[in-house]
Amino acid sequence: MKPLSRLVLAVSGWGAATAACAHTGHATQSLFAGLAHPLAADHLLAMVAVGIWSAAALPAGRRALGPLVFMTGLLAGAIAGLAATAGPLLELGLTASVAVFAALVLAPRALPVPLALAIVIAAAGLHGLAHGAELPAAGAFAAYAVGFMAATAALHALGLALGSAMLQARRWVWGAVAAALGTSAMVLLALA
Repeated sequence: MKPLSRLVLAVSGWGAATAACAHTGHATQSLFAGLAHPLAADHLLAMVAVGIWSAAALPAGRRALGPLVFMTGLLAGAIAGLAATAGPLLELGLTASVAVFAALVLAPRALPVPLALAIVIAAAGLHGLAHGAELPAAGAFAAYAVGFMAATAALHALGLALGSAMLQARRWVWGAVAAALGTSAMVLLALA
C-alpha cells in the first residue's frame, strides 16, 4: 500500500471512529486550552477539510485563501460569541459544517469559489461562536484566542499538505476522505 493511501486510510478511520465533541465545558482560560480546543473532533475535521478543499479548488498561489477566510470568520465569531451562550443548535451547526465540508471535498470545484468561500466563512463564524461563548466572563480571551488561532493555522496547514498530496491521487481517495468526513458528521450528530 502506498504511503498516501495509508495516510488517507488512517485519517479516514480516525475521523469515522471519533466520538469526541468539542463543547463539554472544558477549561477556556489559557493559551494551552486554546491550543487544545481545536483538536476536538468537530473543529479538527472542519479545519483539515478546509485545507484539503483549498488545495483542490484554489489556484496554487492562492490556496491559503480558504484557511485565511476561515480564520477571519473564526475570530469574528469568537468575538461575537463573548456576548452569547452556546446552545444545542450551535452544536448541530458545527456538526452540519463538517458534513458541508465533506461535500466540498467530494466535489471541490462544484461551486463558484466566492460562494464556497462564503460557506467557509459562515461555518467558521459558527466555530468561533462556540469558542467565544464558552469563555467565562473572567476568562483570558487574548491568550485563549492566540491558542485556538495557532492550532487552527496548524490544522489548516495539515489539510493543505494532505490536499496537495491528494491532487495526484485517484478519485476514490477523494471519495474516501469525503465519506469519512460525512460519516464523522453523522456520528457527531448522533452524539450531540
